[in-house]
Amino acid sequence: MSFGEAVSSGFSNYANFSGRTPRSGYWWWVLFTIIVSVVASVVDNVAGLNYENQNAGWVSTIAGLALLIPSISVLFRRLHDIGRSGWWWLLGLICCIGQIILFVFAQQDSQPGDNQYGPNPKGLAA
Repeated sequence: MSFGEAVSSGFSNYANFSGRTPRSGYWWWVLFTIIVSVVASVVDNVAGLNYENQNAGWVSTIAGLALLIPSISVLFRRLHDIGRSGWWWLLGLICCIGQIILFVFAQQDSQPGDNQYGPNPKGLAA
């Protein structure tokens, strides 16, 4: 999956928490959200839109809110791709250790063939 396909898939499946997303689609989406966050932060700083005594501003807040639901849904579908329930994303709320576990999960290759969440997005048979 290319960068453009991953971004398109992320927005076209905005609140779709079913199905599977390949590893490449997930990491391209993560890169996209990082780029949007950096650009939003720069715009906030240049335009003077930062909140008082903080590094965040209005543009960063709007961008973060716009990307929140699709980011969670992409993570859900990534977890489905490795055969785990999407609810594992709640581990990310646990400081440090939960985020490390999710990072390790996101590194794993797709479960071959179909699983309970749908067909393999890579199109590989078991």
